[in-house]
Amino acid sequence: MPEASDLQIRPANEASWEDLQAVFGARGQAARCQCQRYKLRPREAFATQPVEERASRLREQTDCGDPGSTTTSGLVAYLEGEPVGWCAVEPRPEFPGLRHSPVPWAGRDEDRGDASVWAITCVLARARFRKRGISKALIRAAVDHARARGATALEAYPMTTTAAIAEEIHVGTVGSYLEAGFTEVSRPTQRRAVVRLTF
Repeated sequence: MPEASDLQIRPANEASWEDLQAVFGARGQAARCQCQRYKLRPREAFATQPVEERASRLREQTDCGDPGSTTTSGLVAYLEGEPVGWCAVEPRPEFPGLRHSPVPWAGRDEDRGDASVWAITCVLARARFRKRGISKALIRAAVDHARARGATALEAYPMTTTAAIAEEIHVGTVGSYLEAGFTEVSRPTQRRAVVRLTF
């Protein structure tokens, strides 16, 4: 696992676009998605949207390279100066795809437009840096990030199993969130859980 002194995590607007793209890579699921699965607008289809459009939107959402920005859509992790990880964390309503997904809401009656509740929808480590604790460190940093910006709670929707395909594992695993102080709220499906940390 990386030493805490070697790992730095900063808001994405304080990172360069090139650094973020180094994390996502040039091929594979992360490169194709550009963290837009939960950002699609109503009536948009992921399969018909060009990758270039998804990348353009991510660049706007993160404000990469603009340290003066007051908003950004995530965090970037650096290990000894090299970009190695990403975490998408924002107010829950900023993820339109969550509004209509059955996973966050099964058995719950909540205001889906409550911007004081934040969500983590993606946490990933660059391919050759996996299994080194980077995702767990990003989750802990996301807790601090959301709390410092006035969130009343932070949620995530992780997998209950590591037997997952690439399109699924970006949400993280239950254990990583429980280690960071989250509590399991529900298991809407066999493979997905809802976890929450109330501030």
